[in-house]
Amino acid sequence: MSGGDVRLLDVFKNQPKAVWITAFAAVIAFMGIGLVDPILLSIAESLNAGPEQVTLLFSSYLGVQVVAMLITGAFSARFGAKRTVVTGLALIVVATVLCALAGSITELVALRAVWGLGNALFIATALSVIVGAASGGQQAAILLYEAALGIGLSTGPLLGAMLGHLSWRGPFAGTALLMGVALVLAAGFLPDDAKDGTRRTPVKVLDPLRALRHSGLLRTSVGSALYTAAFFVVLAWSPFVLEYGAIAIGLVFFGWGLCVAAAGVLLAPRVAARFGETGGTVLAVLLYAALLALMTVDSKPLIVAAIILSGVASGLLNTLFTGAAMSISSAPRPVASAGYNFCRWLGGAVAATLVGHVAGWFGSVQAPFAVSAVLCLLAAGLLSLGLRERDPHTVPEEAAVVGDEF
Repeated sequence: MSGGDVRLLDVFKNQPKAVWITAFAAVIAFMGIGLVDPILLSIAESLNAGPEQVTLLFSSYLGVQVVAMLITGAFSARFGAKRTVVTGLALIVVATVLCALAGSITELVALRAVWGLGNALFIATALSVIVGAASGGQQAAILLYEAALGIGLSTGPLLGAMLGHLSWRGPFAGTALLMGVALVLAAGFLPDDAKDGTRRTPVKVLDPLRALRHSGLLRTSVGSALYTAAFFVVLAWSPFVLEYGAIAIGLVFFGWGLCVAAAGVLLAPRVAARFGETGGTVLAVLLYAALLALMTVDSKPLIVAAIILSGVASGLLNTLFTGAAMSISSAPRPVASAGYNFCRWLGGAVAATLVGHVAGWFGSVQAPFAVSAVLCLLAAGLLSLGLRERDPHTVPEEAAVVGDEF
């Protein structure tokens, strides 16, 4: 299989064991992002917490993850990919077990921060592991990674709804069990760092920030941060706008997650083939802005439909942004990934922290959606500056065949 002939079925065939183990763990890790969505109201009621406190479950998780992204490259370079992945998974297992036992919102927020640290060590390293080990090249690896992201995002809310219907502690216990399985598989079957045959180049803590000196990577990273802020407004604030029960919220975000997965794997390559990575990203972020504008209308059925359809835009953006970040600069993949993810998750952390306050400042429960739409327009304007530059079409040629098999 060469250059531009990457077919989707080939992407999922003949992959090394390390790729499948890492992808499985990635599914569980991404489940953690949307896991608490259906149980936000239950947590608020059970622990006597307001919306501003409950949304801290996202901001503490993401805030620590943002800072930790700066050390993932240095940690991985010094200790190796397997040790980094296993350490991250172990931290997540410990944090989720203790989350299930937490007695206050303060404890829960603190434990989510530990969870964020584990996720940072795992996520950035997992992408590098999959890119380095997957057969079919970088495009095949990114499709596998985005498939894991989409499956995790779709099943997380559903698991949270089913287990959360019994108790808000259930989703945390369930995640601990699943992540424990991933930890055992990673520790037992990923190749040892001393035997993986790769020569580790020292990486300094500030190297990810230095990588952002590249104008293309910086533009991509800041654009992703603006979009990710809007993404987490939808994720963290929608349950308070809809005021549905755990099962209903879980089903809404299950549909949303399916759209993320399908668009990221099937549609994104074809959009990039037609418009280029940058052009496709601009169109997708404008679509996201339009859907956010619809969410400002005081109609719950319309908001539900817009949330589910926003998964299409998110799937496109996740794949297109990741593809651009991993190929736009000459920085080593782990360093570029860490710098990009630092900006990306910073946007999510800020949004999750301020979303409840934004509603109060503007006196409208729909105001966060309107602000998010403006952020997406800013992202589109910023990314449009790159349209004049040469687009190598790294995704399109490889992916043009992808959709033809379905």
